[in-house]
Amino acid sequence: MRFFHPTMLRAGLLAALLGTVALSHPAAAEATMPAQCDNAQFVKDQTGYAQQFAHTQVPYGQHLDLPEHICGNVVKVYRARRSRSGMHGYFLMSVAGGQPIRVVSNLDEMKAPSWPWVKVGDQVEVQGRYYYDGPSRQGLDWTHHGTSRRWPWAGYVSVNGQRYE
Repeated sequence: MRFFHPTMLRAGLLAALLGTVALSHPAAAEATMPAQCDNAQFVKDQTGYAQQFAHTQVPYGQHLDLPEHICGNVVKVYRARRSRSGMHGYFLMSVAGGQPIRVVSNLDEMKAPSWPWVKVGDQVEVQGRYYYDGPSRQGLDWTHHGTSRRWPWAGYVSVNGQRYE
């Protein structure tokens, strides 16, 4: 069971009783990835999740991930870490009007130089999957060229005009 998120109305989904609907990622495929940076939509989505789950920690997998395409500036770079799906690089970016957002890049999947390939102050454009597990556990992942049956959009990170997929 996944929670219904009001921003999914843009994808043509109907509201279900009590704000829940049985959805899997293929249903999210009805949404569209913005062709260019849409920070206003991202801030709306981010605010919507924050309001919907203000007093609740969201259990893993109990939200609907959203396709986002945003632009901003790097405000912090973290060391790379290994997870069960490989090496990942992390950075925090500011988005005008919104909370800073963590960007996760699967370094094993991306065609990019050794980490870190971003630094504080860099201008970045990111296309990926927005997940929200709680106020301090949200971010954009799937920022690499790969897709899956559960996530149909290829992602990327563009740093000062240099695109990494």
